[in-house]
Amino acid sequence: MNFISILYGLFLLSVLVIYWSLEIPKLRLWTLLIASLFFYASLNVQYLPLLLALTFINFQLGREIGKNTSPGQHSLDWQISNEEWQFAHMDWNRRRLKLLWLGIGLNVSILLGFKYITWLVKLIFDAPISASDTPFKIIAPLGISFFTFECIAYLVDVYRGAPASNQFLKFATYKLFFAKLISGPITRYHNLANQFSSLEFPGTDKVAQALWLIARGAVKKGILADNLGIFVDLCFGNLQRAGSNDLWLATIAYGLQLYLDFSGYVDIARGSALLFGLTLPENFDFPYFSTSIAEFWRRWHITLGDWLRNYVYFPLGGSRQGLTRTCGNLFIVMLIAGIWHGSLWGFIIWGIYHGLALVVHRLTDEMSDRYEKLEQFWQNPLGVLIAWLLTQLMVFTSWIWFRLPNPQQSTWVFQHLWGHTADAQFYQKVYIEALNTSPYQIARMMGLLAAFMSINYAFKGKLKLDLSWPLKLVFVPLCFYAVWLLAPEGSLPYIYFDF
Repeated sequence: MNFISILYGLFLLSVLVIYWSLEIPKLRLWTLLIASLFFYASLNVQYLPLLLALTFINFQLGREIGKNTSPGQHSLDWQISNEEWQFAHMDWNRRRLKLLWLGIGLNVSILLGFKYITWLVKLIFDAPISASDTPFKIIAPLGISFFTFECIAYLVDVYRGAPASNQFLKFATYKLFFAKLISGPITRYHNLANQFSSLEFPGTDKVAQALWLIARGAVKKGILADNLGIFVDLCFGNLQRAGSNDLWLATIAYGLQLYLDFSGYVDIARGSALLFGLTLPENFDFPYFSTSIAEFWRRWHITLGDWLRNYVYFPLGGSRQGLTRTCGNLFIVMLIAGIWHGSLWGFIIWGIYHGLALVVHRLTDEMSDRYEKLEQFWQNPLGVLIAWLLTQLMVFTSWIWFRLPNPQQSTWVFQHLWGHTADAQFYQKVYIEALNTSPYQIARMMGLLAAFMSINYAFKGKLKLDLSWPLKLVFVPLCFYAVWLLAPEGSLPYIYFDF
């Protein structure tokens, strides 16, 4: 069931009617859970039992970790000495820690097992294995990366003192909620559980905002991302014939496609959730206007960055143990981010590249703190412009490994970004016959898109201005009509469905 389809619209409307016609909160949760199971079954039914089993196991682990069976009533129990109480407390904490590691190990094993089984077989048998010639190729369950990361976050939060869920229905509804199940945003249990306990029918302004998010997401994905994706696929699918200008155009187009594709999905997910009276976290905050790689990761895939910061970076020591350790922690975090995205070497290299960029940024910050003139330079308009250009150059070129995770292909692109002339037939086949356009028109359209994003950033990001709800309601049908007219036939799959 595609988010941008009449079928999804009918599904969403039907579930909403049943959901809000029920007065009992428990019945609403059952409605949401059954709808979520139906939604996932329409996409990946064979893995539904696995997700249900993992949900139940993590629920039980959370309950065990959250049990306060240490003798906390010691002040009321004169039969227990201080020494006995302390030993019992230590034993209980050790047991909780073992359960936590068991839960983390289980979730990580499931994630890596699906993503890395082919790579492990290749390593063990020392044989070249590709998707076309191996019986060991396994398609991972949709959303397994987001699913396992949420489970780990929940178990760690409970271990740190957050209350464990005692209602499997509520926990299962949180875990399997269809709006966020496939590609996030990564949402913490207690954030959504608190909302389940205080559901209110959304007012007119919230309904308008929800519909606007869905319509805006449909435009981002259906019109912009998919049309850019057609050009990207044609160009990167004919690497040997493309010239340097074509490769640069495709690289920039892919960076825009990836952002519009993923943020469009999140917009629809957040809009859908809002209609149920639920607020999912933001996942993007104008990332391509960042002036440092650290700022980029505070604006791009925000919930993943938050997860990495809270459950990897801080436990490693964060920035509390000196500059060298801080740089090492930053590098490890981004290496894990690369591994999370996939088993091919391109994702690993992408993580290493971002890790090194964060280390360079951290060292630059240290130098700026020591030299006042250097700090002043980065704060003046010229310095800000240079910082933005360097950041975006780094980010967009890093997407080459993301789009072409095979190192041979991505290396070829990097080697031919300058001074390489396109094959004589490339222009005719790609621009004329397939797209009926020219590279100049594509560059101009991307320039207009960048200008629109800049205006939107100026008004919404800087001035904090937004459309009123009546205007949003006016634009909603116009957006859907535009998608119906301008979206290419047979929409491209969401990019982050692969992760």
